[in-house]
Amino acid sequence: MTEQVPAWLTGSLTYLAAAVIVVPLSRALGLGSIIGYLAAGIVIGPWGLGLVRDAEETLHFAEFGVVLMLFLVGLELEPKRLWSLRRPIFGWGGAQVAGCTAVLFVAGVLAGVGWRISLVAALGLALSSTAIALQVMGERNLLPTTSGQAGFAILLFQDVAAIPILALLPLLGGTTDANAGDGAWLQGAKIVGVIAAIVLGGRLLLRPTLRWIARSRTPEIFTAASLLLVVAIAALMQLVGLSMALGAFLAGVLLAESEYRRELETDIEPFKGLLLGLFFIAVGMSIDFGVLMKQPLLMAAIVIGFLLLKSVVIWFLARGMGLERQDRPVFTLLLAQGGEFAFVVFQAAAGNNVFSPAIASLLVGAVAVSMLLSPLLLVAVDRFVLSRFTRSRANEPEVISEQQHAPVIIAGFGRYGQIMGRLLNAQGVPATVLDHDADMIEAARSFGYKVFYGDATRLDLLRIAGAGTAKVLVVAVDDTEQSLRIVDLAREHFAHLQLVVRARDVTHWNQLRDRGVTNVERELFEASLRSARSVLELLGQTPSEARGVAMRFRRHNIELFERMHPYYRDRSKLIAVVKQGRQQLEEQMAREREEAAARRRAGQDRTPGWEGAERDT
Repeated sequence: MTEQVPAWLTGSLTYLAAAVIVVPLSRALGLGSIIGYLAAGIVIGPWGLGLVRDAEETLHFAEFGVVLMLFLVGLELEPKRLWSLRRPIFGWGGAQVAGCTAVLFVAGVLAGVGWRISLVAALGLALSSTAIALQVMGERNLLPTTSGQAGFAILLFQDVAAIPILALLPLLGGTTDANAGDGAWLQGAKIVGVIAAIVLGGRLLLRPTLRWIARSRTPEIFTAASLLLVVAIAALMQLVGLSMALGAFLAGVLLAESEYRRELETDIEPFKGLLLGLFFIAVGMSIDFGVLMKQPLLMAAIVIGFLLLKSVVIWFLARGMGLERQDRPVFTLLLAQGGEFAFVVFQAAAGNNVFSPAIASLLVGAVAVSMLLSPLLLVAVDRFVLSRFTRSRANEPEVISEQQHAPVIIAGFGRYGQIMGRLLNAQGVPATVLDHDADMIEAARSFGYKVFYGDATRLDLLRIAGAGTAKVLVVAVDDTEQSLRIVDLAREHFAHLQLVVRARDVTHWNQLRDRGVTNVERELFEASLRSARSVLELLGQTPSEARGVAMRFRRHNIELFERMHPYYRDRSKLIAVVKQGRQQLEEQMAREREEAAARRRAGQDRTPGWEGAERDT
């Protein structure tokens, strides 16, 4: 008799299979991973194949992915940087929530809806999806940019604003009692106490605790401690009715200066990615197509109406903030959509008798549809709006400024780019630096580099940095796809530029050679050769012998790569070329060892090719 498969195992199999099949397909079509997750949720949900029916419980569990994401964002913000954002958070954040709420409330009243329903609907719809917005900004490297920082500040304010919104619902629903005032004071004391405990604990207890756990030298326990930290803070915040994500963000900020920051990021990142994916799948499952089909025109009117009204408010807000024209469409769409916290607001409103469950279901459906439409609209904006803007900017005359006189542009100023910049600077060669890491930018400026803050895949940024008059573009970014986009952009618009590119691995090297780039350096190749020379010396070879062996291996490896390149897409031919090259190298090295041994027996100290090896060094 066969045992029945547990429900949790069946559910896990369904979620993982849907994600593995649909998300790569979505990315291959150029639609992005978020649309893939949402589509996977629709396919397996109650209105698709019906493989999973309890979308609400899955959504509650998967919301922890948003909590982990805010914790990781907090780790990137030191307290002093967060303090510098206080005005954007409360200024622009307050303006967005107040402006969108006012416009939506007026629209609801004019449409004949009661003022209580209009107010709660406006408050809920004014909130945006933190999960989708931060995920998109992360994929596009927008978080360190001006528009990314502004968007993040507004999203953070929304998390704070959700607390008074929820506190307002019992008053609107008439469910308060005589002891409400005393309860409010007690609740306020609890909130202050929990926040104080998190701040003081983060300052006084967290680092010594993490240090003690790290000394156990048990990696899985450190991972468990990282998760325990986030879960415990989220539970504390939930206990007093605060946003779990806000508490996790606060904890991340307190640990941003910790020596364990990178370890925490590494441990939590995989869990964040999986749970966020599950969250988007759950959102797709939660779309109630029954409500949509029962009242399609009303649903369409609500979705289109609130998206348009929010977009107008946010667009004027972006102008007031001084954001660049090309940044405004993406900024507007990311904040115009509904947010996951609206689910909580509308469900709580129905529970407090502000409006009926049917209205709550309609509004929840509208928010879910907007979250589905938002990534699709972003794809459309990329393809039709921003591409035209880029082409029109390409035809404008260039503005020559003093920054454009630098003959070298370095895109990416991490470890690789810094070494190149220092060497060029020592030779008196000025270089312009492009990077989107705020800390790196500040450090580079302090050493006298000309720095532009932003994504080097943007044509307008390359123009402003002086690509039209520079001689050499050094592409030293970490990300392979970003590196290839920069190369393609430079080839298309700045054909005169000589490209020197860092290759992350063999595949990246081949892709760069396909694009005609000849000055390609594999990032670990030369360092590995030097380490191999040290090993040979420790095993008894003289420095000159070890140097000669390493240089001959280097020449052979470069020649072998050139022979491999035409066949790197044909696995069988590639393997044949590699085996042949390896055999030739082994035979050559064997002959040289025999010759060297013979020379040593004859009393000769120097090896053939030593002078050439010296020159190669």
